[in-house]
Amino acid sequence: MSSILIKNIEIIDKNSPLNGKKTSIFINTEGVIKSIGNANEIADKTIEGNEYFASIGFMDMRTNIGEPGFEHKESIASVCKAATFGGFTAIAALPNTLPVLQSKDAISYVLNTSKNDLVDISPIAAITMNMKGEELTEMMELNQFGAVAFCDANHCLSHSGVFVRALQYMKTFNGLLMQHPEDQKLTMFGQMNEGITSTYLGLKGIPAIAEEIIIQRDIKLLEYAGTGRLHFSRISTKKAVEIIKKAKEKGVKITCDVAVAHLVLNEEKLIDFDTNYKLNPPLRTKIDQAALWDGINDGTIDVIVTDHEAQDTENKNLEFDMAENGMIALETAFSLLIKYKPQHINIQTIIDKITVNPRELLLIPVPRISEGQKANLTIWENKEWEFKISDIKSKSKNTPFVGETFPIKIIGVINGDKNSF
Repeated sequence: MSSILIKNIEIIDKNSPLNGKKTSIFINTEGVIKSIGNANEIADKTIEGNEYFASIGFMDMRTNIGEPGFEHKESIASVCKAATFGGFTAIAALPNTLPVLQSKDAISYVLNTSKNDLVDISPIAAITMNMKGEELTEMMELNQFGAVAFCDANHCLSHSGVFVRALQYMKTFNGLLMQHPEDQKLTMFGQMNEGITSTYLGLKGIPAIAEEIIIQRDIKLLEYAGTGRLHFSRISTKKAVEIIKKAKEKGVKITCDVAVAHLVLNEEKLIDFDTNYKLNPPLRTKIDQAALWDGINDGTIDVIVTDHEAQDTENKNLEFDMAENGMIALETAFSLLIKYKPQHINIQTIIDKITVNPRELLLIPVPRISEGQKANLTIWENKEWEFKISDIKSKSKNTPFVGETFPIKIIGVINGDKNSF
């Protein structure tokens, strides 16, 4: 790696005494922050701008990586390129690969394939064998081999007995259970949020209660089990936010995340039957959307995820009821959040939820912007730009945002002795 001097850059990092200040950062050839504040260091590369900002590297807590098994949609190499473009230096990989991430070999494959990449990949292993919700995986062993959490991806762990046993088993190593809250008996054949818009479009609706009833059940089961770390992934309704907020106020140890799409979009986007907007959970109402932002602001929602899910043309370019769910999101996540955030939401709040919070939940060390530390930085500038098809680094193109303009642009990332400059 070449040495890098970043000049005249504002630090956004609540854990740093430099937070909100402009300074210079010198990173040596070993990828270590050698000095801060000395703009006269001699470097192989100098990066300087008028409105440049840096935070610790972004981390996505929910990424579908495709490989192994679905390389025609996404590979480890392509998802890392997409992550780098979007400012992410780390991602947590869902287990819905083929084979499922439920064995030492599967975990090792992901870690070994990605070990030389700029982006750190942390595998999330399956809770149950083949994500069928019946037989628990060897979670302790998988944790020892590198699994940072446990999730059945887009499948809800609906069996109450298995759910409780999973919580109790994970206590032995402080494991995190990530639940996709969806009563799939209520959502069967559903295509979009149930309501006025679904009736108008003639599409079978997915009721909000399908999400909310599982959240209520799981909180009760967590209290019954008396132990465990429970995280609800991709909450999408106002009532879900309210339930989780009340439980937290009571002292229940739960956390949750929300996907970028549910913060910046709502069900009205489906009027033209564009399958790029077909997601699970579905895009909800404007009221739900506003409540999610409120949950971000008051701390009810701990993490923002991209929920990056590549789908090839064969699975998306179909009639709406036949198309698969999912949207690629790594490339545009941060730009979307900054463009569409309500005025009262501080950028620091957003950054915490894509940097510090996901790492803390996954028990991954949080990088620091200080001398002697390994550099782990995301750098962006206040600059309007248009997202073009050529900017898509994913193997798949299932995004509705081509042609959209954004107010900020990622300049590059640095992760130790690797960088995108």
